[in-house]
Amino acid sequence: MRLHELPDPDGFLRDHGGDVVAAVTSSRFGVGDALMDALPNLRAIMHFGVGHETTDVVRARARGIDVGNTPDVLTDCVADLAVGALIDVMRRMSEADRYVRAGHWSTAPFPLASRVSGKRVGVLGLGRIGRAVARRLEGFGVEVAYCSRVPVPGVAYRHLPTALALAEACDALVVTVAGGAGTEGLVSAAVLEALGPGGHLVNVARGSVVDESALVAAVEAGRIAGAALDVFADEPNVPRALLNSDRVVLLPHIASATHETREAMGDLVLRNVERFMTEGVLLTPVPESAH
Repeated sequence: MRLHELPDPDGFLRDHGGDVVAAVTSSRFGVGDALMDALPNLRAIMHFGVGHETTDVVRARARGIDVGNTPDVLTDCVADLAVGALIDVMRRMSEADRYVRAGHWSTAPFPLASRVSGKRVGVLGLGRIGRAVARRLEGFGVEVAYCSRVPVPGVAYRHLPTALALAEACDALVVTVAGGAGTEGLVSAAVLEALGPGGHLVNVARGSVVDESALVAAVEAGRIAGAALDVFADEPNVPRALLNSDRVVLLPHIASATHETREAMGDLVLRNVERFMTEGVLLTPVPESAH
């Protein structure tokens, strides 16, 4: 049963809200405060995906509700796409595809692009996905730096204390930090300015992490070289200026969208629900440090 597809969700909650002990959701919907209050016997919330910013985890746990997600199983696919998007935007591959399809190749050679190998790439958020991105970039001879709240033990990459400092030190910025209030607008106009007219931005995290209006202004004014975006502030709505720019690669939030990964995510959700219903605990609860 999918609550949002019911003809009368409020009526269902009035009649049956007290019967619900476990809910499965995603970062698109979450379990907001009003829904949480309408489910007085709720004891577990499982997120399909790693994002959980649409559920107030602190509030849930204060009410005795545990919250879980699906870490690890989507790390490789998201990291693969992040690196692919970086290559795409720096080498202008999607733009070149459109160029050939439009018949322009017969009239003029395609403009030069930027190489990826040997560049300085900053990873904003060195969690599971950020580390997987960094490992892949090592194969390109890339100089990797990162920004996180505290230095990550056991990694040799250069740690920088702020997103601004990271952008100043890099040719490209890959955003993999968690969404939520704590990271909203983290990639600000100042960060984009620091990235500079030769810099590229890749976002596979959350649209909220990037100040989208500042990004639009930077793209239109040529203050950054380009961007590859899998997430947006108001999905599925994308600003017209980004749609019209050949220097922006636009993806419909597909970083984890492979048959293999979505199957693994679904399986992990079901195993979590089964464990909770039989033993009262989740297999993969959201860590206390994640909220």
